[in-house]
Amino acid sequence: MDIKTICIHGSDWKDPTGYISVPVFQSATFGHPELGQSTGYDYARVQNPTRECTEKVVARLEHGCDCTSYSSGMAVISMVMELFKPGDTILSTDDLYGGSIRLFRFINEKNGLHFRFVDTSDISKAEAALDDTVKAIYIETPTNPMMQVTDISAMADLAHSRGALLIADNTFMSPYFCNPIDFGADIVLHSGTKYLAGHNDTLTGFVVCKDKEIAEKIRFLYKTVGGCLAPWDSWLVTRGIKTLALRMEAAQKNAQTLAEWLAGHPKITQVLYPGLPVFKNKEIHDRQSRGSGAMLSFYTDSHETALRVLKSVRLIRFAESLESLGGVESLITYPATQTHADLTEEERESRGITACLLRLSVGIEDVNDLIADLSQALGE
Repeated sequence: MDIKTICIHGSDWKDPTGYISVPVFQSATFGHPELGQSTGYDYARVQNPTRECTEKVVARLEHGCDCTSYSSGMAVISMVMELFKPGDTILSTDDLYGGSIRLFRFINEKNGLHFRFVDTSDISKAEAALDDTVKAIYIETPTNPMMQVTDISAMADLAHSRGALLIADNTFMSPYFCNPIDFGADIVLHSGTKYLAGHNDTLTGFVVCKDKEIAEKIRFLYKTVGGCLAPWDSWLVTRGIKTLALRMEAAQKNAQTLAEWLAGHPKITQVLYPGLPVFKNKEIHDRQSRGSGAMLSFYTDSHETALRVLKSVRLIRFAESLESLGGVESLITYPATQTHADLTEEERESRGITACLLRLSVGIEDVNDLIADLSQALGE
């Protein structure tokens, strides 16, 4: 079945009443026919019919055996970290969403896990950082905000050669453009708040597992910890996924046009976007993805120009939320003081997150209107 069809029909929802849209089963508990028998639904912390439909479609989109859904993307990462025990080491991409780094440093390390950050776009650096304490490699590809690309297949082979898991955050690409499980990833994560839900109206996250052994461990943690997605939010995500293909195609088309326009602008010194021919590791990205996505970052010629853009955009929204991306609206953020504010200045500078860097989540507006907005904001 084509991915466009899975987006619409992937939950296999069948209702004898003839409802086309999955109903919102707003119930915390479910009755049993008799002692020892169940309808398959007992308590909403374990499962709910509306949430089950959402999880099924995401699992199918990501080619996984099972999916669990959570109240936010950060809840997802927190849950996956519960697979590990004190003393275990996680080898992680160094250019990582700032909230993930904050979680690792201030919560997970406190609980006994260790983290080692390297540039995973360079397989030799990742290999040099491995030892017997490493139980998982954690990657984003492309990364947030520097758009670095990791070779998923090579990283999976490296992880598995040492008995470790490969965990891939696929939020930027979405399952429409990339399926890390097909390249060897064991666990795929999503902040479903972004492209999957797609309308900036709900918080959600997903964990998709490649095999049943890991899925069963996650399901046990899921029902025990209880950070599951509510029925109404599940319904919003299912509705959003129905237009995922259309939104991703439209946003990507706009992003390509904007990236090319920005690359030729005299006040822009560099554009980071997989669709550009000069993009680093483009060959790897194109091999493991079906598109370039709708996220891009760019450097202005000065700090003053960056601040002027943030102040002057009218159609494009300067999103104060540090996690804002992936909706139908175009949003611009300032990584140095938003997504990566918890890093030291030295760490930000070493990663290229300077005072001139802006990150743009491209929406589905008319691209000429977006260009006109950026043009006036840049002072033309």
